[in-house]
Amino acid sequence: MSVFLPTRENLERVAHEIAQGELAVLPTETVYGLAADALNYAAVAKIFELKGRPADNPLIVHVSSVEQIEDFADSVPDVVRSLAAAFMPGPLTVVLPKRSSVLDIVTGGLDTVAIRIPDHPACLAVIELSERALAMPSANPFMGLSPTKIDMLDRSIADSVCSIIDGGACTVGIESTVLDLTGEPTILRLGSVTREEIERVLSHKIGEGGTAHKAPGMYRRHYAPRTKCLATTAIDPATAGLVFDEPTNANQIRMSSDPKVYAQQLYASLADLDSQGHDEIFVVLPPLTAPWMAIWDRISKATATA
Repeated sequence: MSVFLPTRENLERVAHEIAQGELAVLPTETVYGLAADALNYAAVAKIFELKGRPADNPLIVHVSSVEQIEDFADSVPDVVRSLAAAFMPGPLTVVLPKRSSVLDIVTGGLDTVAIRIPDHPACLAVIELSERALAMPSANPFMGLSPTKIDMLDRSIADSVCSIIDGGACTVGIESTVLDLTGEPTILRLGSVTREEIERVLSHKIGEGGTAHKAPGMYRRHYAPRTKCLATTAIDPATAGLVFDEPTNANQIRMSSDPKVYAQQLYASLADLDSQGHDEIFVVLPPLTAPWMAIWDRISKATATA
């Protein structure tokens, strides 16, 4: 495992490796990603093999500009530029009709492609230096916790890539919101960009749901620790888990009452408890209000049975 700080020299090294068909782990504002050249079939196939990811689960293509979106999307509606002005670079992914040049392996065989512009200077630099868009899911085994710092990387991932760029802790901490724009705008996956924020830009209400597996993260169980995880409204003083109040034992982690800070802490906190050998982990449910909906989505997936 070769870990590098995001200096210009190191980013040039990683860009060269990706251009040669290798894999790298890169920081984004959401989670760390497992990156490959999006137009290199063999490189993308390595992602699926390494993660144990089903072939029908599409990847997100990461680009560095709105103009580059047009290289992968067959048609780009005007609303994309409005959304880009508000949320890009940032944790919003748009699903659009794909160009014929986009590899089917990237899109899970669908006629659509998911695209976003990450808000992290190291990731953007690698895209620009390599002159490659990146197919880049979270750098975790399929259904596992997404890493938000490099010490959360699974050894199977860390030992199988050419390079890892250490960009510090991710500032958002959960995966991007995915918005399907191939028909009536529909949220496929909730993230830190909220429904209300999108609706303000679009000036109308939007739907939620969509075709199963049209976007990443649509499986019932996902983003889950290995330890059995249970949601609860109140936690026993002797159990391990995530709480809002003062912890009653060393195996409880106090979480922020600010949903954005909570999101930054969520996966790292679950990973800490996951490493301690508990039989069960409990998560005290947050408020059932709009700012918490993405957190509810991640908790529901972490606590679902397979």
